[in-house]
Amino acid sequence: MPKVQVLDMNGQQVGEIELSETVFGITPNEAVLHEAVVMQQASLRRGTHATKNRAAVRGGGKKPWRQKGTGRARAGSIRSPLWVGGGVVFGPQPRSYAYKLPKKVRRLAIKSALSSKVKDNELVVLDKLQLEQPKTREMVKVLNNLGADRKALVVTDNLEENAVLSARNIPGVKLIHADGLNVLDVLYHDKLILTRGAVGRVEEVLGQ
Repeated sequence: MPKVQVLDMNGQQVGEIELSETVFGITPNEAVLHEAVVMQQASLRRGTHATKNRAAVRGGGKKPWRQKGTGRARAGSIRSPLWVGGGVVFGPQPRSYAYKLPKKVRRLAIKSALSSKVKDNELVVLDKLQLEQPKTREMVKVLNNLGADRKALVVTDNLEENAVLSARNIPGVKLIHADGLNVLDVLYHDKLILTRGAVGRVEEVLGQ
């Protein structure tokens, strides 16, 4: 089982914790990680693109000229796709790009992401995160003490209001509940900070 130091908010070691081998100690599966990231990014697409077909383009209700006798080609509407200003054929329409991977694949992906953080020494276990006041500078100080002065993902087992308010204005820092842990956030941020309670919650959910 991988062992990790447990730090307090001052960056001092207050103990050690043994992480679950099945959650934090597997060999990362890069192919599954890629699939999970693509799935999440696809789900984030708004899909609001739209073009007008010949039914939606303004005008074109009258036949431009009679069917026969003019010497010109037959035409039924000036809004035909063949005409300038006409409708678009097979253009994009509003749609959802979201799709889902099998449950086992999603679990393997998040386990692979967590294990890669442990392997790269980018995982920090925090004893607890509790601020007396909602002060951004206090959260910045805590992050600096933990060596997370760049992009950091903070995961807690309970969203303490002062911590949430203190972290939301710091560029590159995201604070989430353990139940919202996902592959894209874990891989995007340089440091992953888990409270001791969050570790227990993650192992409880993923260790099943």
